[in-house]
Order: sequence, then structure tokens, then C-alpha cells
Amino acid sequence: MLGFAALDMAVGIIIGAAFGKIVSSFVSDVIMPPLGVLIGDVDFSDVVITLKAASEGVAAVTLNYGKFIQTVFDFTIVALAIFIAITVMNKLKKAEEVAPAAPPGPSAEEKLLTEIRDLLKQKQ
Repeated sequence: MLGFAALDMAVGIIIGAAFGKIVSSFVSDVIMPPLGVLIGDVDFSDVVITLKAASEGVAAVTLNYGKFIQTVFDFTIVALAIFIAITVMNKLKKAEEVAPAAPPGPSAEEKLLTEIRDLLKQKQ
């Protein structure tokens, strides 16, 4: 039994990583370009604040807040997808609990007692 739980967890982690890549692509390739056009043709991944300019052989020190904005969008979309999935699962679970179950049939003992009662009635 424990092996199946570990396998289920491994599959969940792999699917989660793949889903993260899909969301990152969706945000960077589908959502951010139109948003950049609306804001004024800005590519968020290139939006930086230069803290220290580049000098001889030393790269510039930059604050890459555009990448942070993109990561926040990624997180928001993943959180929304997980929220929707959990909400749907909870609704299905509640619907399953609310649905009345068919009453169980009589037990073997009850059937035997019913037959005895019927036989006694016939003899009277």
C-alpha cells in the first residue's frame, strides 16, 4: 500500500512540474505580450532598474522587477487553477455524500425469519 502512495505522489510532482511549464509559457507568450502592448509596448521580462552601470569587464547591476511581475502572474494562474480544481472536487464529493444510498437488502437472518413466519401462518 505504501508503494502506491509514493507512486501517486511522484506522478503528482511530475504533472505539477509540467503544469508549471505550461503556465509559464501561457503567461509569457499569451498574456504578457498583449498586456505589454496595452501599457505601451513594454516587454516585462526586459523591464529593469539599473542600480549600477556596467563598467570595464563588470556587468551592470540591475533590479529585474519585470521577471518578478511575470512570476507573480504565473503563481496567480496556478493558484486559480488549483482553487478551481479543489472546488470542483469538493462539489463532487458533497454530491456523492448527499445522494441517498439504496437501502441494503434484508440479511440472511431476516430472510430466514421471514420464511419461518410465513410457514407458521400457513399452518394456522
